[in-house]
Amino acid sequence: MSLRLKVECYAGYRADERPLRFTPQAPGGRTYEVKEILDRWYGVGYRCFKVRADDNNLYVLRHNEEDDVWTLDSFRRAPD
Repeated sequence: MSLRLKVECYAGYRADERPLRFTPQAPGGRTYEVKEILDRWYGVGYRCFKVRADDNNLYVLRHNEEDDVWTLDSFRRAPD
């Protein structure tokens, strides 16, 4: 099961065009600023974004468009 996120997005020509910041929906969840979008891909009913956050770690955020739910699909700690 993936961790649910609260995601604030830039809305350009379409709603929720790209994530700006995200917060895990867990006790004590900190807000992370998206510094860079490294990749994005689309599937039937979802969109994924591979991002570098302000902690320099990499995250894969998935937006399930039908349910309008964001989840954290992957995390990779930045090398020391």
